[in-house]
Amino acid sequence: MFIGFDYGTSNCSVAHMLNDAPQLIALENGQHYLPSTLAAPTRDSVSEYLFRYCQIEPADAVGQQLLRRAMAANREEGIELKKEDLLFGQAALELYLAHPQDLYYVKSPKSFLGAMGLHDVQLRFFEDLVCAMMANIKHTAEQQCQQTITDAVIGRPINFQGSGGADSNQQAEQILRRAAQRAGFKQIEFQFEPVAAGLEYEASLTTEQTVLVVDIGGGTTDCSLLRMGPNWRDAADRSASLLAHSGQRVGGNDLDIYLAFHQLMPHFGLGSLLDSGLEMPMKQLWNPLAINDLSAQSEFYGQRNLAELKLLLKESQEPQKLKRLLEVYYDTLGYSLVRRAEEAKIALSNTPNYRSSMALENESLSVEMLFDDMVQALDVPKQQITKLVQEAVTQADTTPDVVFMTGGSARSPVLRQAVAEVLPQVPLVSGNDFGSVTAGLARWARVCFE
Repeated sequence: MFIGFDYGTSNCSVAHMLNDAPQLIALENGQHYLPSTLAAPTRDSVSEYLFRYCQIEPADAVGQQLLRRAMAANREEGIELKKEDLLFGQAALELYLAHPQDLYYVKSPKSFLGAMGLHDVQLRFFEDLVCAMMANIKHTAEQQCQQTITDAVIGRPINFQGSGGADSNQQAEQILRRAAQRAGFKQIEFQFEPVAAGLEYEASLTTEQTVLVVDIGGGTTDCSLLRMGPNWRDAADRSASLLAHSGQRVGGNDLDIYLAFHQLMPHFGLGSLLDSGLEMPMKQLWNPLAINDLSAQSEFYGQRNLAELKLLLKESQEPQKLKRLLEVYYDTLGYSLVRRAEEAKIALSNTPNYRSSMALENESLSVEMLFDDMVQALDVPKQQITKLVQEAVTQADTTPDVVFMTGGSARSPVLRQAVAEVLPQVPLVSGNDFGSVTAGLARWARVCFE
């Protein structure tokens, strides 16, 4: 059996072909979209879980070294790892929100793929993270379908998150491939996510069109300008139909981060003054929110930064705000803050104002947010996304007949208006914002494996 596998930054989903149409497979409590999250007692538990409970061996000597270190660290901490100690998806998120300080939690491992300057052991750890998530999804999908899944087409962005260009893309794709192989997939192919979304849109066409696909995912925005229609459908070689590509590390997570920074962090010290008259260092307010930036997270939550935060508390003219920032440090609340911003972003798409609440140790913080404030906060990522749209059109030197917007953030009225302003005379259409990529990957899997 083959599937299309959208290993996404925000959510994961898989689909197979049934009666000549893609069908998404339920992955958690009847839901098709599994949040891309993992929770474990410790960071070291991931590698031990794969070996002990999934019978997945390390791929090489570096992986074996990582496993030995992990098992030794858990023994030293007196941790007896159980299979149920690793949680995925919504269950992992709910456990983190209830007990953020008591576990290892990671959202969107895909965000770190392609990061340069990492040691081999770090790369193998990311591979283990991805493998654990893929193995869980594969096992769940097989239970749902009562079939063994052997082959998969996995979606990938035009450019991953790293700054290393082709080297970053190669490293990221290699991690995904190795993780998928270890999880039990035999034949593995990759397809660009916007192309996959376009394949699903193409299934509805009765005439030839030039389509600009704008896929605004959790971690990246990707644009593909394609010739599409009945003459191209099910063609094994689509290279001649692809007119232009553009893609960058900017997506739904960035919208949430920018909104959290501008609307929430003033209550944690942003814009406040030190006794010297200088403003609070901006990186101390940005780094805890930068959940898609490994170096920023490491810097903020590192032991060395604790001394800096305590010094800033002593020098702050508004110490109550810095006490909140210290609580972010101690309880690893960066993900929670971004989550509150995401909730506000969704709500403000349908209402002019929204009140966000967050329970801290000694208070309940309540922040009123307005739609106009959100528009202002999202200006930087909005401009980056519209630049990608213009870049794809300029590359092809062709105006599309239609713009097909997809991805979790494609429903944002701020972004839809921004894209419409770039191509004011071109109709803008939508499909299944969350499922178009997955469905298109399943269609491409049929071309690859049947």
